[in-house]
Amino acid sequence: MTGMVTAVARHEFATLTPEQVYDAWLDPEAVRIWGDRNLKERDASARVTRIEIDPKVGGRFVFADIRGGEESEAWGYYRVLDRPRLLVFTWFTSVQEEVEDASTVTLSITPTAGGCVATMSHEMSVEWADYIEPTAKAWSGMLRAIEETRGQPA
Repeated sequence: MTGMVTAVARHEFATLTPEQVYDAWLDPEAVRIWGDRNLKERDASARVTRIEIDPKVGGRFVFADIRGGEESEAWGYYRVLDRPRLLVFTWFTSVQEEVEDASTVTLSITPTAGGCVATMSHEMSVEWADYIEPTAKAWSGMLRAIEETRGQPA
């Protein structure tokens, strides 16, 4: 199969600035906090186990967690870092996905009068078309968790 599909999530932040939302994706402690919050909404026993972030173009990140007793890991590479408007990165959960290099996430942040609107677009291989809705829901959960934790480390 060839072609791409896109999952889209949008969240309006009433009081967080574009800088706060952008930075919440690149600060390992902030990611751990909002990541834990997001995971626990689906599974009370889930927890973040490792966050590694090298916030530069070409830099690698790793988000690892345990859900339902199973370890899960996602990683990728930063392609665009344009604070506070745009963050583009790859997103992989298997070596095969990384080899195919057909999974790109774009976080666009637009300021509003009191905060900002964040739109996440996850472009992926058409073979994942059945996962568009769950993927959009997952990104929405992460954005919501950033707002609920204020995107800040404790």
